[in-house]
Amino acid sequence: MADKDLRINKQIRVREVRLIREDGEQEIITTQEALDLARDQGLDLVEVAPQANPPVVKILDYGKFKFENEKKVRDSKKKQKLLKLKEIRMQPKIDDHDLDFKSKHVKGFLAEGNKVKVTVRFRGRELAHTELGLDVLKSVLDRLDGDYIMDKNPAMEGKFMSMVLSSKSKSGKKQAADSAKAANSAKDTGAVKKIASTAKQGTAQQTIVREVSQAAAQKNTGTVEVPAEGSTESAIKHEETAQQ
Repeated sequence: MADKDLRINKQIRVREVRLIREDGEQEIITTQEALDLARDQGLDLVEVAPQANPPVVKILDYGKFKFENEKKVRDSKKKQKLLKLKEIRMQPKIDDHDLDFKSKHVKGFLAEGNKVKVTVRFRGRELAHTELGLDVLKSVLDRLDGDYIMDKNPAMEGKFMSMVLSSKSKSGKKQAADSAKAANSAKDTGAVKKIASTAKQGTAQQTIVREVSQAAAQKNTGTVEVPAEGSTESAIKHEETAQQ
């Protein structure tokens, strides 16, 4: 029941009501007793289910209650997608250029999320060759590349043959977007691994170059490092002349 149809306070003229308290408990009391309780709390007595026997009432702030209900209605309308039925009309003897032009319009309407009614109008003797109209509709479908849902198959309605199409659900597009995102993520991960591998190789090459440089320096100075023997000796260095 709409808020404007709800009766409050003195507008409730029945003898007794079923009062639902804030804690959920229910009791049947006289309307006057319920009004007194609401007045003591500085709130309103609102009849929320007048069709019940006895009518169901609650004690609440009616202004706040009305505002919240109106807000719910506004939010629900925002979430609802307003679909429009577009119609494209053509003749059974339409040329390819016009057929391409009108098929693009059909595709555009579908992309916007609208339903599209494609109609072929027959005149005079053309009614004896309705198969031409069916061929036109099939040609339109061929130009849509399967990007549609057939809501109503081609059928005759007086002098018209029509079909109704709608766009495919967004779930398919969402899955495609998710797949593309996953592919890009995998690509980025591969690039990071490649960079890390290159850096590791570079570090190894730097280590080799450093070891070679150290060996060359030791050779030039004639100094050779001899591993320590036993736990009490640390290192023994032998000086060799360049002649030896």
